[in-house]
Order: sequence, then structure tokens, then C-alpha cells
Amino acid sequence: MEQYAKISCTSRYVPEKAVSNHELSTMMDTSDEWISSRTGIRSRNIVTKENTSDLCTAVAERLLKRSGRSADELDFIIVATMTPDFNTPSVACFVQGNIAATNAFAFDISAACTGFVYGLSVGEKLIRTGKKLGMVIGGETLSKVLDWEDRSTAVLFGDGAAGVLLEACEKQHFLKEKLQSDGQRGCSLTSGYVQNSSPFYTESPEYSNFLQMNGRDIYDFSLKDVTSNLLSVVEEDVDYLLLHQANKRIIEKISKKVKVPREKFLTNMEHNGNTSGASIPLLLDESVEKGILTLGSNQKIVLTGYGGGLTWGSILLSL
Repeated sequence: MEQYAKISCTSRYVPEKAVSNHELSTMMDTSDEWISSRTGIRSRNIVTKENTSDLCTAVAERLLKRSGRSADELDFIIVATMTPDFNTPSVACFVQGNIAATNAFAFDISAACTGFVYGLSVGEKLIRTGKKLGMVIGGETLSKVLDWEDRSTAVLFGDGAAGVLLEACEKQHFLKEKLQSDGQRGCSLTSGYVQNSSPFYTESPEYSNFLQMNGRDIYDFSLKDVTSNLLSVVEEDVDYLLLHQANKRIIEKISKKVKVPREKFLTNMEHNGNTSGASIPLLLDESVEKGILTLGSNQKIVLTGYGGGLTWGSILLSL
């Protein structure tokens, strides 16, 4: 009998320290009005001691506790992140070790703000091909790659992690998807340049370790390419859309372009900021906690990510 995948549990974790726009205004030339009117962001959480693997481990532990499942039942762990602790080992391997998921294989996906959508797609295929239970987590500590003197980027981002359990079932829940990328435009958003310090390397570095973004390029890309992608999967009876939480203006314009009422677009960037690969699962878990979304309800939702790579993609699923 053919088996399918469903989301059976959600969870999230954010650092304790909340940083308001007002606090940022004491560090750089900005203001709450300037940030909130342009982005919708009013505060974000920032790590003071933790790293990405710590945030993702907390999510994994909460997923197990909420679901009543044990770590040794897990077949796989996928972490979507652009801010890993190390180039290797992966954040997913740290999580696997921290929770003693001895039967699970683990790996990271690097697709920036689209990472969780890519991860869900891969996880769903693993379930379809015979795996029974897996975790997909999006986690970031973007604060460690920001230039805190650059107000064009530092005010936008926050830290956090969230994720889901994917479980085998007999009914199809993942209904449509479209994943895309365009490396020719990749330098519109870069982060974590790895400088070659070999004595044999003669070229000078062209990039910074800090996150750098061409805001206009990303804005135009979001309205043109992301909108087209979303239109390819959205259906008239969709209940809610959970887009990457980058900017309220982008979401408002996409809503008009796809002709879906703005109230169907859920948001939480006002208190989380842009958390890249963590933004969609954070919004998903918050919406489940508030009762807006209910697992097992068959509500139709669209998850859409877009960002560095350039990468973008959408999944239509029923809960």
C-alpha cells in the first residue's frame, strides 16, 4: 500500500532576549517609525549564549515531548539553515547526537529563506519512499553574520528555530509544489564568505563575511518571480498562506497580485523579524498554538519561501 506524509506535530524556540526597534535606535541611526513603517518589524529575539544547534535541539526536544514519540523512532533529521555552527559537522548531526536519535540519518539544507520549504519537500519524498518518521527544522542565528553598524540589514533579522514532525499516513496531504532557483542572480544576497587563507592563494576576497543584500533586487524578485510561483500552486479554496516573513509591504503587494484576500496571509514578523529558514515554521507553530490552524483539520495552506540563492518555492498541503 502506498504511503504518504503528514505534519503530525509542530514546535518552536526563540532566544529569551527581545530587542526592540527603540533599543536599536540607541545603537544606530534609525527609529521605531522608520523600521516598522517600512517592514512591519517592531522587535526580534537575539541569542546571547546559544548557537544554531542549541535552538534546533530545543525544537527537537519539544517535538518529541509534544508528540509522545521517542528519539529512536526517528528515521531522519533535516535542518534548514544558512547560519550553521560549523561548515561541518552539520547542525542536523548535532541535533541527532544531542537527542540520541541513534537510528536517524541527518543533514543540513542551505537554501536561505527557502530552506524549510526545500526541507519539507525532501522529507515528504523520504516518507513516500518508505521512511516512517522524520523531523524538518528551520533554525538561524543570523545575529552572528550581521554588520551591526549597517542599519539597512541589522534592523531586519532575528534568531530562532521551529520545526515539524513528518509522519507516514494513508492519505495524501502534500498536494502541489514548485521549487525554483537562479544562481545567476545569487549575489543579490550573500553571507558568510569563506576566505581562502592558503599560502598558495593569490586572489583578494571580493565578499564580506557579513550578510549583504541588494534590497531592490530582492524586492523586485519577490514581486515578480515569487508571485508567479505562488500562482502555480494556490487554489481558490485555500484557507491560509504562510509566506516567508521578510517584509509586510511585500506580502501586501503579493496578496493583490495573486488576488487572495490579505487576511488569508498570516504574519508574525512584527515580533520575530526576518528569521530566514526559521520564519515559516515559526509562523506555522504560532498559528497552531493560537488555534488559527489545526493539525488533522484538512485545512488547505500554502507555504512559500524565497531568498538567497536565489531560491524560491511553494507547497500546497492539507493539515
